[in-house]
Amino acid sequence: MPERSYTVSVNRQAYHDYFVEEKMEAGVALTGTEVKSIRAGRVNLRGAYARIRDGEVWIESMHIAEYAQGTYMNHEPMRPRKLLLHRREIDRLIGRVQTKGLTLVPLKLYFKENRVKVELGLCRGKKLYDKRDAIRERETQRELARVMKQRSRV
Repeated sequence: MPERSYTVSVNRQAYHDYFVEEKMEAGVALTGTEVKSIRAGRVNLRGAYARIRDGEVWIESMHIAEYAQGTYMNHEPMRPRKLLLHRREIDRLIGRVQTKGLTLVPLKLYFKENRVKVELGLCRGKKLYDKRDAIRERETQRELARVMKQRSRV
């Protein structure tokens, strides 16, 4: 049976600001109104980051809009949310983040068989010249694709 999953949100800014060295999947502890709001696509990962506190991993600054049909039990949009990882994964992340100066950044939020998952990236920050190189490379690829498209028409 094929795995049913679909992406809800992608953090494009993270790919612009960081080099992604490693990716991992984590579950997210959410309330019911948060899940309904995510299903409606009302989530924003821009500026979000993960932090290790007291041996647990928390995602901060992830905005999940209030659920429109929610009652007084509605959630707070910017509250920190706990990520669900195995102990050995958390211990390995603690070692990598402390020794090598890496950052945990959420790259993608998606559903995997009716469970909300987040793709965490172990990232190293880009310098300004790295960002310029990436932009230059993207523009040359775009130009090359444009030329190839024109040639295929002729």
